[in-house]
Amino acid sequence: MSGQQHTIGGEVEFRSAGLHTGEETTVRLRPAPVGTGIRFRRIDLDPVVEIPLDLEHRREHPRRTSFAVGDAEVHTVEHLLAPIHILGIRNLIVEMDGPEVPGMDGSSVEFFDRIQEAGVVAQEQRGRSLTIREATGVQSGSSSLVALPGEDRFRVSYTLHYQSTPPITQFQSFTLDAETFRREIAPARTFVMESEVKDLQSRGLGRGATTENTLVIGPEGPIDNEFRFPDELVRHKILDMIGDLAVLGSDLVGHFVAHRSGHALNGDLAARLGEVYSRERDVEAILIDAQGGLDVRQIQKILPHRYPFLLVDRILEIDQNVRAVGLKNVTYNEDFFQGHFPGQPVMPGVLQIEAMAQLSGVLLLRNTEDINKLAYILSVDNVKFRKTVVPGDQLILEAELKKLRSRTGQVQARALVEGQVVAEATLRFMIVDAY
Repeated sequence: MSGQQHTIGGEVEFRSAGLHTGEETTVRLRPAPVGTGIRFRRIDLDPVVEIPLDLEHRREHPRRTSFAVGDAEVHTVEHLLAPIHILGIRNLIVEMDGPEVPGMDGSSVEFFDRIQEAGVVAQEQRGRSLTIREATGVQSGSSSLVALPGEDRFRVSYTLHYQSTPPITQFQSFTLDAETFRREIAPARTFVMESEVKDLQSRGLGRGATTENTLVIGPEGPIDNEFRFPDELVRHKILDMIGDLAVLGSDLVGHFVAHRSGHALNGDLAARLGEVYSRERDVEAILIDAQGGLDVRQIQKILPHRYPFLLVDRILEIDQNVRAVGLKNVTYNEDFFQGHFPGQPVMPGVLQIEAMAQLSGVLLLRNTEDINKLAYILSVDNVKFRKTVVPGDQLILEAELKKLRSRTGQVQARALVEGQVVAEATLRFMIVDAY
């Protein structure tokens, strides 16, 4: 399964001028409960406005990544979001007393180090994961960005090209984890070509940028500064992409290949992935929240069965991913009663096993990293039927996970009526791709 959700271990505060607005802003990171997501909180507004990090609240602004609710906006969030994403933090309150995240030194290194010092705390709920299964891309002019399957981790490859004097072409590719990000990506600073400076300033951008927090690239290299890496520019582009894809709120598994991509195209790919994997994301959200139970509509989004063969009406709870409880209301209207002992209706034992198997399927799916799986019965052992099930009974189903491997699972299941066991069995499943 995908990893657990995480939050920060304690409060962390940053303060400096924003790169574009030039306004001094304090950002305070606060731990948040499971299911919160990343939320920006504009505490300088009255009333305070919370802005969720999601695709719906993304806003287009030049040279930066922004989110908004109404007129309340937060800007240049990508340098902060990149380390948050790589460290697996999915629940966090980001309090801000201004509109733009502090620019710091133009990189993510201080954000990363201070967050890591505060600690990353695992929480008691499954996290989201998005595994690329088919090539999905976006393009604008000569710029492109595509997500490719075939990787078992998060990999980014980027080709940078500027028709400057002299032209600049750089390429880098990294399989990303926290250690690699800190060493190879986090120190890379934002940059601007010297030829762009006047235009950006005329548009009201870069008011907080200096040659200390922004690499101004002239014909001979950085003006009044030095590179931290010979290819620092492409590394910062990768940093930006990581921060921009954090809007998906998921661990990413796949190979992301970019050619001259920027914030707008990164955001477009995130939106496209949200569309392509909408069903998977909906199902995953249901499974994450399954402790509170699932109704039949939610169950139908997970299981491939439909009336008259959907034999679980409701899932009451999933406990710590090892035990699930569901129910089936047995009524006179069941199709099978028309031909199975019609004079004295009895629920077929094989359908009691099927009901237990369907509940087990949800439990197995919740524990499987890839939600696009199906569970087929391999064997049914130690079957016992202890009491007949008749119309009017409410069948309480219980399933307990005993073993789980990449392709097989074993579940101990039983069915009860009014607290008495009416059937039980050991079920073994083969776990296969849904398509």
